[in-house]
Formats: sequence, C-alpha cells, structure tokens
Amino acid sequence: MRILMLAQFYPPVIGGEERHVLSLGEALVARGHEVAVACMPHPDRPQLEWRNGVAIHSLHGGFQRMSALFSEIERPHVPPFPDPELAARLHGLARSFAPDVVHGHNWMIHSFLPVRSAHDAALVSTLHDYSLPCAIKTMVRDGGACEGPELRKCLSCAQHHFSAVKGPVVAAGHALFRPLHRGAPDRFIAVSRAVAETSGIIGGDIPFSVIPTFIPDDLAPPEDPHPLARALPPDGFLLFVGELNRNKGVDLLLDAYRRLENAPPLVLIGRRRPDTPDELPANVHIFEHWPHAAVMTAWSRCLFGVAPSRWVEPCGTIVMESNVVGKAMVAAGHGGLAELVEHGRNGLLFEPGDAAALAAAMQYLLDHPDFRRQIEGAALVAAEAFKANRVVPKIERIYREAIAGLPLSRSAFPADAPPQTL
Repeated sequence: MRILMLAQFYPPVIGGEERHVLSLGEALVARGHEVAVACMPHPDRPQLEWRNGVAIHSLHGGFQRMSALFSEIERPHVPPFPDPELAARLHGLARSFAPDVVHGHNWMIHSFLPVRSAHDAALVSTLHDYSLPCAIKTMVRDGGACEGPELRKCLSCAQHHFSAVKGPVVAAGHALFRPLHRGAPDRFIAVSRAVAETSGIIGGDIPFSVIPTFIPDDLAPPEDPHPLARALPPDGFLLFVGELNRNKGVDLLLDAYRRLENAPPLVLIGRRRPDTPDELPANVHIFEHWPHAAVMTAWSRCLFGVAPSRWVEPCGTIVMESNVVGKAMVAAGHGGLAELVEHGRNGLLFEPGDAAALAAAMQYLLDHPDFRRQIEGAALVAAEAFKANRVVPKIERIYREAIAGLPLSRSAFPADAPPQTL
C-alpha cells in the first residue's frame, strides 16, 4: 500500500504523537509499504528528506506564516479548520504520490478535507488526544475535567490557553468544523478507550478501533550510554518523563516526594512550562531537551517510573518504555495510563490527584524490593503486547478494510474489562 501520513510535526520536534508517526512510518516501510509524511517545516529539516525509507515533505501553510501567533517557532500548529494554502500543497502531494490511504494524526486532516474528493484514497484518522471535542485538546477546564464542549466555555478556555487574538479564532473554527471531522474519515483509531469515550465515538455509527500507540520491536537503551546520561545521579533513582507542568502532576509528585522516607534522588526529564514549580526539594534533578536515546538510558538506570498526571492521559507511551526495560510504573488510575498499567502486575495505580496515595504507592515499592522485582519481571512480559509486531498488523488491517469499504473487524476492539480497583 501507499500511505500518506498527515503529521503536523516530525522529528527533530518530538513528543508522543511525533514518535508514534515516526515509528509507524518506519515499521510500515519495513513491512513493504510506501510511506510519505506531510508535516510543518522545521529550520533543521530540508523541504524533502528521506529517512529510513520514509519520504518527509515539509509543507508551508498560510496560517503558519503568521509567526506572531506562535510562541515556539519550531511548533507552528495547524488550525482546526482548512488552511487554503496548505490544502493546495496537500492536493499537489497527494496527486504526485497517489496514496491508497491518507492517515491523519491531528488537525492537519482539516486541510485535506476540501481536496479529498479529488483523490481515490481511504481516509483514516487517529485520535491521539481530545482534539475532536476540545479546542485546547485536553478536556481540562479551570484545573478540572471539562464536562463537554460548549462554545461560550470553549472561547474562554482557548483565549486563556492561546491568546486573546488566536484563541477565539481557534475555538470558533473548531466548533464549526468539528462535525465535518467527525463524519469524514472511513475509520477512526483511538489510542485508548478513554479517548474514544470522551470523543463521543463509542455507541454511535462511526467506525472506530481502539489501538494504543506502540514501541519499536528493537527499542532498548543504547549499548554506549548517551553522554548526557553522565549527569544522572547514581543508579536507583525515581524517574518522571514528560512536560513539567500541573496537568502532568509535577506539583503532585513533588508533594509526594517530600513525604517519602529514605527517598532516592528524583529525576525529572522534560520541558519546563510556565507552571513548572520553581522550588524543588533536595535531591530533585531537572534535565531538559534530552534526546530519546538519553531518556532510554535513564529508564534503564532508574528504580521505577512515576506518571502522576492530573489530567486524563490519552495514552501512556511512557508505560511502554518503562516496561520494555523491566521497570515498574506508579501511575494515576485513570485514562490511558490505567488501560496500560495492571495494578499489582506491571505497576501500581493510585487515586488521581491524591499526593498521599501517590507517596504510599512509591513508598511501598521502595520498602518491598522482592515485590518490586516481581513487578519488574511482569513488566518485561507486558511490554511484548506494546511492540510494533503486535500493533502494526492491526493498523494494516484497518487500512485494508477502509480501502475495500468492508465492515469493521470486531477483532480490532479490545475486550471490555471492568475498572481496576485501586
């Protein structure tokens, strides 16, 4: 098959979504498919680049030319409505590449919809977050869970999240074009049941599958530790990886860490944000802008990982990365994290937002090394289900069904499971 990915960002810009698109594209090429990626330009990437068999096309859009709208020059987000210039460039790329499948991974799909009828390709959309119902993609309002989209609320949230100029445009455009996005794809893929439920695609007539993101089959720490890893404290530290903000629960983690007895060092790897705490307890280390190889070295040297997110995480790639090196994860018991961590097997879950419960779970793993080693063994086994050889064939099946117009394969759905008891 010939697959065109609509990806918005691509390495060297990196995050969970970007890493998924990178891994999926390379895995599909390895399985004999042709893959092209359409993404936003980056100062360090040429207009056309070939990487491990994937053709990466950097496409300008009119919205991205207004640099004053973006706080980070490397992340000029696409809007939740069609950008005429980007639509024209996507039309040209699709005409020359002639894809069998166009696979959208974010709001870039909106700029393909006006030209879709000119191309004989199936359309698949992966929901990596809550961008279908939410203009700021988080479903968080005033520090808590949002009950659902409503234009007045969305205008207020978007203005606060973006700016007084950009926010209302994004919110209004999102509200106007959300129904089009919901009805256009031949298939939706949600990275977790939490995303599918919150996006309102469960129980309706929209064809969808729940397929988590995945990790490459050969993912492992580098044989030669990354040079940045020299800055890590001695082996046996606690590890957090992600945005260093309140949504990710960094403040909660620091509160819980202060409660621990005989605590090892705590390492935080991620980007500082405006709400990153300024005051850190002793033995807490922050490292920014680390490449993935250095992060994997940190995973291999930590005692266990912590994912204390306040917001309902759409997925939990960090669970996969911790498990693949045999590390347990202490995670908030909701969303995609709770779908990947089986309490007492490959990690521990705690009541979201409860610093005392988080501290108790961390202390238990510190005080019970035999139990921790048991979990570490189970984590290695659990990681096998997250690897490309198990996940990519499910995505290929979705492509084939969409191309053929076949009914959705029920085997693409995960088994319904009762909520875990914390």
